[in-house]
Amino acid sequence: MTRRQRATIFFVTLCVLLVAAAISLNIGWVLINARRVTPLVLGVVLFALIIAGLIVYTVFLVLEIRRNEQHDSFINAVTHELKTPLASIRLYLETLQSREVDEAQRQAFYRIMLADAERLHHTVDQVLRAGAVGQRRKVTVKAPVDIGRLTRECVDLALVRHHLSADAIAFESQDGSPLTVEGDAEALRTVIANLLDNAVKYSTAPVRVEVAVRAPAPNAVWVRVRDRGVGIPRTQLKRIFNRFYRVQARGLKHVKGTGLGLYLVRSIARAHGGRVFAQSEGEGQGATFTLELPRGAGS
Repeated sequence: MTRRQRATIFFVTLCVLLVAAAISLNIGWVLINARRVTPLVLGVVLFALIIAGLIVYTVFLVLEIRRNEQHDSFINAVTHELKTPLASIRLYLETLQSREVDEAQRQAFYRIMLADAERLHHTVDQVLRAGAVGQRRKVTVKAPVDIGRLTRECVDLALVRHHLSADAIAFESQDGSPLTVEGDAEALRTVIANLLDNAVKYSTAPVRVEVAVRAPAPNAVWVRVRDRGVGIPRTQLKRIFNRFYRVQARGLKHVKGTGLGLYLVRSIARAHGGRVFAQSEGEGQGATFTLELPRGAGS
């Protein structure tokens, strides 16, 4: 049990005891002033306000404790996400500086360092975007975006980034005219890329992810990402889109991240007038994420 968990239990227990004491005093006040209407009413109202204040204060305090714990977890995760690739890049640079290596090995070192640099860029970009979407509620600049084409590009990039075979991510798009939405192409790219990265990270070997772009209604477009990975406990389905929140389940200690990916997905979807929701039958049953966006005029 962590220090913050003990603090939470302490304050909740203290609140229960204080509320019980206030209720007991209130009952005593009622018995003493049973025939005096004015003191009786004033006492009951005052004790009700005290009890309500104790409960509100305790709830606020517990939420702050949990928020601080999430912030600490976020800082630890970001520190790891920054330090690990930096240490790797430094190691390879020192190796190149200290001794001669053949051209094939040199090119391999360059590829690894570029991959580590891309990982650093991705982490920093996530943090910066999380700060930006928290201040901007709506998309200010909109343009037509072919969501099927954009999703196909994100799938191709995910295959390269995660070193997957071509059949690891199956892509399916609705035949016919392009499915167009009005929005920020780069922001929507971030949404789909995060959903794909999560699907790959939380998959069990071999990776098998299904991506589908559909128009379930004349005025809506869906991008659905389904994996066969570790799944999500049903009690956590509504919390996974909160900032800094990471799924708590068995076998996930090896999965690293900042807890910002799904928060960005939800924030950007809302800014485009859409929504995102998750489905899972529980741990070990995989998960399905659906991005729903309003369909653009003329598509």
